[in-house]
Amino acid sequence: ARARAGRGAAARGHEATRRARTAMVFTGIVQGKATLTALERRNGALPWTDGAPVDFITATVTFPEGALAAVEIGASIALNGVCLTVTSFDEGAATATFDIIEETLRRTNLATCQEGDAVNFERAARVGDEIGGHTVSGHVGATAEVVSKDTTANNTRMEFRVGSEWVKYILPKGFVAVDGCSLTVGEVTEDSFSVYLIPETLRATCFGARAVGDAVNVEVDPQTQAIVDTVERVLAQKDAQVA
Repeated sequence: ARARAGRGAAARGHEATRRARTAMVFTGIVQGKATLTALERRNGALPWTDGAPVDFITATVTFPEGALAAVEIGASIALNGVCLTVTSFDEGAATATFDIIEETLRRTNLATCQEGDAVNFERAARVGDEIGGHTVSGHVGATAEVVSKDTTANNTRMEFRVGSEWVKYILPKGFVAVDGCSLTVGEVTEDSFSVYLIPETLRATCFGARAVGDAVNVEVDPQTQAIVDTVERVLAQKDAQVA
Protein backbone atom coordinates (compact mmCIF):
# COMPACT_ATOMS: atom_id res chain seq x y z
CA ALA A 1 0.00 0.00 0.00
CA ARG A 2 2.84 2.35 0.86
CA ALA A 3 4.50 1.56 -2.49
CA ARG A 4 1.29 2.31 -4.38
CA ALA A 5 0.87 5.53 -2.41
CA GLY A 6 4.47 6.47 -3.20
CA ARG A 7 3.95 5.82 -6.89
CA GLY A 8 0.77 7.87 -6.77
CA ALA A 9 2.54 10.79 -5.12
CA ALA A 10 5.35 10.57 -7.67
CA ALA A 11 2.85 10.53 -10.52
CA ARG A 12 1.12 13.60 -9.12
CA GLY A 13 4.49 15.30 -8.80
CA HIS A 14 5.37 14.48 -12.42
CA GLU A 15 1.97 15.73 -13.55
CA ALA A 16 2.44 19.03 -11.68
CA THR A 17 5.88 19.42 -13.24
CA ARG A 18 4.52 18.61 -16.71
CA ARG A 19 1.74 21.16 -16.34
CA ALA A 20 4.16 23.80 -15.10
CA ARG A 21 6.41 23.21 -18.11
CA THR A 22 3.65 23.30 -20.72
CA ALA A 23 2.64 26.95 -20.27
CA MET A 24 5.84 28.91 -20.57
CA VAL A 25 5.73 30.94 -23.79
CA PHE A 26 3.46 32.81 -26.14
CA THR A 27 3.12 32.61 -29.91
CA GLY A 28 2.44 36.23 -30.83
CA ILE A 29 -0.98 35.30 -32.18
CA VAL A 30 -3.25 37.66 -30.22
CA GLN A 31 -6.44 35.88 -29.17
CA GLY A 32 -8.55 38.99 -28.81
CA LYS A 33 -9.08 42.23 -26.93
CA ALA A 34 -9.79 42.55 -23.21
CA THR A 35 -10.82 45.62 -21.22
CA LEU A 36 -9.12 47.19 -18.21
CA THR A 37 -12.12 47.58 -15.92
CA ALA A 38 -10.35 48.70 -12.73
CA LEU A 39 -6.87 49.97 -11.83
CA GLU A 40 -5.92 50.11 -8.16
CA ARG A 41 -2.82 52.31 -7.92
CA ARG A 42 -0.42 52.45 -5.00
CA ASN A 43 1.84 55.40 -4.30
CA GLY A 44 5.44 55.16 -5.37
CA ALA A 45 8.18 56.81 -7.36
CA LEU A 46 6.88 56.75 -10.94
CA PRO A 47 4.80 59.65 -12.31
CA TRP A 48 1.32 58.59 -13.40
CA THR A 49 -0.49 60.28 -16.27
CA ASP A 50 -2.19 62.72 -13.89
CA GLY A 51 1.08 63.51 -12.10
CA ALA A 52 0.45 61.31 -9.07
CA PRO A 53 3.32 58.95 -8.16
CA VAL A 54 2.72 55.21 -8.47
CA ASP A 55 4.86 52.07 -8.55
CA PHE A 56 2.33 49.24 -8.19
CA ILE A 57 -1.01 48.62 -9.87
CA THR A 58 -3.55 45.85 -9.39
CA ALA A 59 -5.48 45.62 -12.65
CA THR A 60 -8.86 43.97 -13.06
CA VAL A 61 -9.40 42.87 -16.64
CA THR A 62 -12.59 41.69 -18.34
CA PHE A 63 -12.13 39.11 -21.09
CA PRO A 64 -14.43 37.83 -23.83
CA GLU A 65 -16.75 35.00 -22.82
CA GLY A 66 -14.89 31.69 -22.57
CA ALA A 67 -11.43 33.22 -22.75
CA LEU A 68 -10.61 32.20 -19.15
CA ALA A 69 -11.68 28.57 -19.48
CA ALA A 70 -9.60 26.35 -17.16
CA VAL A 71 -7.53 29.30 -15.95
CA GLU A 72 -5.76 28.95 -12.61
CA ILE A 73 -4.19 31.32 -10.11
CA GLY A 74 -0.54 31.62 -11.14
CA ALA A 75 -1.30 31.19 -14.84
CA SER A 76 0.41 33.49 -17.33
CA ILE A 77 -1.53 35.77 -19.64
CA ALA A 78 0.06 38.39 -21.88
CA LEU A 79 -1.56 41.82 -21.95
CA ASN A 80 -0.21 44.04 -24.74
CA GLY A 81 2.62 41.54 -24.93
CA VAL A 82 3.51 41.76 -21.23
CA CYS A 83 3.58 38.42 -19.42
CA LEU A 84 1.50 38.84 -16.24
CA THR A 85 0.46 36.41 -13.51
CA VAL A 86 -3.18 35.77 -12.63
CA THR A 87 -3.64 36.60 -8.94
CA SER A 88 -7.41 36.00 -8.80
CA PHE A 89 -10.20 35.30 -11.25
CA ASP A 90 -13.93 34.86 -11.70
CA GLU A 91 -14.46 32.58 -14.67
CA GLY A 92 -18.20 33.17 -14.68
CA ALA A 93 -17.75 36.93 -14.87
CA ALA A 94 -14.78 36.52 -17.24
CA THR A 95 -12.55 38.71 -15.06
CA ALA A 96 -9.03 38.25 -13.73
CA THR A 97 -6.67 40.42 -11.70
CA PHE A 98 -2.95 41.03 -12.20
CA ASP A 99 -0.28 42.83 -10.18
CA ILE A 100 1.91 45.21 -12.22
CA ILE A 101 5.14 46.24 -10.54
CA GLU A 102 7.52 49.17 -10.97
CA GLU A 103 9.87 47.62 -13.55
CA THR A 104 6.93 46.65 -15.76
CA LEU A 105 5.44 50.12 -15.47
CA ARG A 106 8.78 51.68 -16.35
CA ARG A 107 9.31 49.64 -19.50
CA THR A 108 5.81 49.19 -20.96
CA ASN A 109 2.74 51.11 -22.06
CA LEU A 110 0.73 49.64 -19.20
CA ALA A 111 1.89 52.69 -17.23
CA THR A 112 -0.23 54.97 -19.44
CA CYS A 113 -3.33 52.80 -19.71
CA GLN A 114 -6.58 54.02 -18.23
CA GLU A 115 -9.72 52.27 -17.03
CA GLY A 116 -11.83 51.33 -20.03
CA ASP A 117 -8.85 50.89 -22.36
CA ALA A 118 -8.64 47.80 -24.53
CA VAL A 119 -5.54 45.57 -24.46
CA ASN A 120 -4.41 42.66 -26.61
CA PHE A 121 -4.37 39.34 -24.78
CA GLU A 122 -2.95 35.88 -25.30
CA ARG A 123 -3.08 32.88 -23.02
CA ALA A 124 0.23 31.03 -22.57
CA ALA A 125 0.89 28.32 -25.15
CA ARG A 126 1.10 24.66 -24.25
CA VAL A 127 3.15 21.84 -25.75
CA GLY A 128 1.42 20.73 -28.94
CA ASP A 129 -0.16 24.10 -29.67
CA GLU A 130 0.41 25.55 -33.12
CA ILE A 131 3.07 28.28 -33.13
CA GLY A 132 1.43 30.46 -35.75
CA GLY A 133 3.65 33.46 -35.10
CA HIS A 134 7.02 33.14 -33.36
CA THR A 135 8.16 32.28 -29.86
CA VAL A 136 7.45 35.24 -27.60
CA SER A 137 8.49 35.40 -23.94
CA GLY A 138 6.33 38.31 -22.82
CA HIS A 139 9.44 40.16 -21.58
CA VAL A 140 9.02 43.58 -23.17
CA GLY A 141 12.28 45.48 -23.61
CA ALA A 142 11.00 48.95 -24.40
CA THR A 143 8.21 51.00 -25.87
CA ALA A 144 8.11 52.56 -29.33
CA GLU A 145 6.10 55.52 -30.59
CA VAL A 146 3.70 55.35 -33.52
CA VAL A 147 5.05 57.96 -35.96
CA SER A 148 2.84 57.21 -38.96
CA LYS A 149 -0.20 55.16 -39.91
CA ASP A 150 -1.09 54.99 -43.59
CA THR A 151 -4.27 53.16 -44.53
CA THR A 152 -5.60 52.33 -47.98
CA ALA A 153 -8.61 50.24 -48.96
CA ASN A 154 -6.90 46.94 -48.13
CA ASN A 155 -3.59 47.70 -46.47
CA THR A 156 -2.24 49.51 -43.41
CA ARG A 157 1.38 50.47 -42.90
CA MET A 158 2.52 51.60 -39.45
CA GLU A 159 5.91 53.03 -38.56
CA PHE A 160 7.33 53.07 -35.05
CA ARG A 161 10.21 55.09 -33.60
CA VAL A 162 12.35 53.11 -31.18
CA GLY A 163 15.63 53.76 -29.38
CA SER A 164 18.85 53.02 -31.29
CA GLU A 165 19.84 50.53 -28.60
CA TRP A 166 16.88 48.38 -29.73
CA VAL A 167 16.57 49.05 -33.45
CA LYS A 168 19.85 47.19 -34.09
CA TYR A 169 18.04 43.96 -33.19
CA ILE A 170 15.23 44.57 -35.70
CA LEU A 171 16.00 43.39 -39.24
CA PRO A 172 14.07 43.74 -42.52
CA LYS A 173 11.85 40.69 -43.05
CA GLY A 174 12.67 39.53 -39.55
CA PHE A 175 10.02 39.40 -36.86
CA VAL A 176 9.17 41.51 -33.84
CA ALA A 177 6.41 41.43 -31.24
CA VAL A 178 4.49 44.71 -31.00
CA ASP A 179 1.90 44.86 -28.22
CA GLY A 180 2.18 41.07 -28.15
CA CYS A 181 1.45 40.59 -31.86
CA SER A 182 3.98 38.70 -33.96
CA LEU A 183 4.68 40.85 -37.02
CA THR A 184 7.01 40.74 -40.00
CA VAL A 185 9.30 43.75 -40.22
CA GLY A 186 9.03 45.90 -43.35
CA GLU A 187 11.63 48.66 -43.53
CA VAL A 188 14.20 49.64 -40.91
CA THR A 189 15.93 53.01 -40.45
CA GLU A 190 18.45 54.16 -37.86
CA ASP A 191 15.66 54.89 -35.37
CA SER A 192 12.45 53.31 -36.70
CA PHE A 193 10.85 50.26 -38.28
CA SER A 194 7.62 49.62 -40.15
CA VAL A 195 5.09 46.80 -40.37
CA TYR A 196 2.22 46.03 -42.72
CA LEU A 197 -1.11 44.89 -41.26
CA ILE A 198 -3.89 42.86 -42.85
CA PRO A 199 -7.54 43.73 -42.09
CA GLU A 200 -7.91 40.71 -39.78
CA THR A 201 -5.06 41.95 -37.57
CA LEU A 202 -6.69 45.38 -37.35
CA ARG A 203 -10.01 43.76 -36.40
CA ALA A 204 -8.71 41.29 -33.84
CA THR A 205 -6.19 43.55 -32.08
CA CYS A 206 -5.84 47.07 -30.76
CA PHE A 207 -3.92 48.22 -33.84
CA GLY A 208 -7.12 49.42 -35.46
CA ALA A 209 -7.42 52.08 -32.74
CA ARG A 210 -3.73 52.96 -32.50
CA ALA A 211 -2.92 56.54 -33.54
CA VAL A 212 0.19 58.63 -34.15
CA GLY A 213 1.84 59.42 -30.82
CA ASP A 214 0.66 56.25 -29.07
CA ALA A 215 3.18 54.06 -27.26
CA VAL A 216 3.42 50.35 -28.10
CA ASN A 217 5.37 47.58 -26.41
CA VAL A 218 8.27 45.99 -28.30
CA GLU A 219 9.90 42.62 -27.72
CA VAL A 220 12.77 41.78 -30.04
CA ASP A 221 13.79 38.27 -31.02
CA PRO A 222 16.13 37.06 -28.24
CA GLN A 223 18.22 34.94 -30.63
CA THR A 224 18.89 37.96 -32.84
CA GLN A 225 19.73 40.00 -29.76
CA ALA A 226 22.17 37.37 -28.52
CA ILE A 227 23.91 37.15 -31.92
CA VAL A 228 24.23 40.93 -32.31
CA ASP A 229 25.52 41.38 -28.76
CA THR A 230 28.02 38.53 -29.14
CA VAL A 231 29.38 39.86 -32.44
CA GLU A 232 29.70 43.36 -30.97
CA ARG A 233 31.52 42.01 -27.91
CA VAL A 234 33.93 39.90 -29.98
CA LEU A 235 34.72 42.79 -32.33
CA ALA A 236 35.27 45.12 -29.37
CA GLN A 237 37.71 42.61 -27.83
CA LYS A 238 39.63 42.33 -31.10
CA ASP A 239 39.83 46.11 -31.43
CA ALA A 240 41.14 46.33 -27.87
CA GLN A 241 43.82 43.73 -28.60
CA VAL A 242 44.95 45.59 -31.71
CA ALA A 243 45.11 48.87 -29.81
